[in-house]
Amino acid sequence: MSPILRSCLSLAMALPMLPGAVHAADKVKVGLLSTLSGPGAALGVDIRDGFNLAVKHAGGKFGGLMAEVIVADDQASPDGAKQTADRLIKRDKVDFMTGVVFSNVMLAVGKPIFDSKTYYISANAGPSQYAGAQCNPFFFSASYQNDNMHEAVGKTVQDKGFKKVALLAPNYPAGKDALTGFKRFYKGTIVSEEYTPLSQLDYGAELSKMRASGADAVYIFLPGGLGVNFIKQFVGAGLSKDMTLFGPGFSADEDVIRAVGEPMLGMFNTSQWAHDIDNPANKRFVADFQKDYRRLPTLYAAQGYDAARLIDAAVRDAKGKLDDKDAVRKALKAAKFDSVRGAFKFNTNQFPIQDYFLRVITKDTQGRITNRTLGTVFKNHADAYAGECKMP
Repeated sequence: MSPILRSCLSLAMALPMLPGAVHAADKVKVGLLSTLSGPGAALGVDIRDGFNLAVKHAGGKFGGLMAEVIVADDQASPDGAKQTADRLIKRDKVDFMTGVVFSNVMLAVGKPIFDSKTYYISANAGPSQYAGAQCNPFFFSASYQNDNMHEAVGKTVQDKGFKKVALLAPNYPAGKDALTGFKRFYKGTIVSEEYTPLSQLDYGAELSKMRASGADAVYIFLPGGLGVNFIKQFVGAGLSKDMTLFGPGFSADEDVIRAVGEPMLGMFNTSQWAHDIDNPANKRFVADFQKDYRRLPTLYAAQGYDAARLIDAAVRDAKGKLDDKDAVRKALKAAKFDSVRGAFKFNTNQFPIQDYFLRVITKDTQGRITNRTLGTVFKNHADAYAGECKMP
C-alpha cells in the first residue's frame, strides 16, 4: 500500500461519523426477481433484457454510480419468490427490487420488501390491492395498474358495437382484475365468464362453451404460453370466422406473435406502449433492442427499460444518498426521465397516469407480423383504485 493511500485510510478511520449523517453510496444494487422458467419465461426474459439494455445505455451506471443487477428466477412460485426476495434483501442488501411478472407473486413478496424499506419498482405486476387500500410508499409501478389495459379494450368493444362477449382469464389476482376492468367499460351482454388455472394449456372445454354461447366477440387475458395455446386452438376450431378476438397487449404481443404467426392477423389489443410510438427514447430503445437481442421488444421489455430509467433518475436526483429514503422517494415520485411510452407521471397511489393505445396485428412494410398503432383509447388515464389509497 502506498504511503498516500495509507494516510488517506488512516484519516478516514479517524473522522467521527456524525449522528444521522447520510452519505452517497459507492454503487447501486438491484435485485431483479422475475419469471425466467416455465410457461411465463418469455415475459421475465423480456423484462430482464429491457432492464439490462437501459443499464447499458446508462454506461453501466445509475445516477453516476456503478450498477450491480442481481438476477434471480422466481419460477412463478409465490413461496419460492418470497424466499428469494428475503435472500436478496438480507444477504445481497439490494437498494431496489424489480422484475416480478405475476400479481400473485407480487402480493407474496410485497410485505417483506416493504418491511425492509426497500423500494420496489414494478416492471409489470400492478395488483389492485397495491393501488388501493394496501398502497405502500415503497411500491412504485413503472408499468400500469392491472385493470387499465382491459378497461381500454372494454371501451373499444363497446364503441365497436359488439353485443355479446365471452370472457376468459386465468384464476389469479391479475385475471380477476382484468375482467373487472373490461366490464367497467363494456356495457353489453357477457354470455360467459371463465377462469382457468394458470397452468392450463388445453382450452377445448372453454372453446365449446364459446361456440354455444352465441358470442360475437371474445376477450381473453392469457399471458405468455397460455395465450399462444389458446389462440392456436381458437383459430384451429374455426371460431375466428364467427367471433372477433380481442385481448390486452400482453396476449397479443411479440412473444405470442412469434409463436403463433398468421392466425394472429387482425387481432385487436390495447397497450400503454407500442414499438411504433414516435419519440426519441422509444426509437432508440426499439432499434437497440433489436440490434442486441435480434427480436422486436414486447411491452414487458419496454416496462423493464423504463423501470431501470426510473431508478437511474431517482439515484441521480437523490445525489446517490440511497440511505435517505425520503429523498429517494421524492426523486422516484418526480419521475424525471424520458419514458419510451411518452407522457408519464405518477398518481397519488404511485401508479402511472398515462395514455392507452389501440393496436391491431398486421404485416408491416418488411412483411413481419406485428402490431400497428391505430389510435388513442384513453388520454392521461388513471386507475379506479387511487381514491381508496391513504398513502402513509
